[in-house]
Amino acid sequence: MRCVIARYPFDLTKAGVLESMKGITPEPITGESVTIGRRRYPAKQVGQVITRQDRRDFSSGEVVRAMTRLGFTCHAHPEAAPPVRDLSPLETASELLGSPTTGQV
Repeated sequence: MRCVIARYPFDLTKAGVLESMKGITPEPITGESVTIGRRRYPAKQVGQVITRQDRRDFSSGEVVRAMTRLGFTCHAHPEAAPPVRDLSPLETASELLGSPTTGQV
């Protein structure tokens, strides 16, 4: 299938992408990603391997579109952990002391 990444046309196949990514260790995922085989790769890493271009030359969206058309599962940004709220000194002390028990005076 013909895909355009960084203004250059590429004839990509699912088998060709699988072969290109064989033996490549996934980098930590910080943005969009693609599942290839049993591994999840950052979209920019996949684009760099299959096009042999610098990552600054294309967007992750271009790679995600191409990989989706080839039948790979693509993922949006990783789920961010909910923000942890700092407790005030009063709330911290209250938590350390625990809640009062009922029935005692």
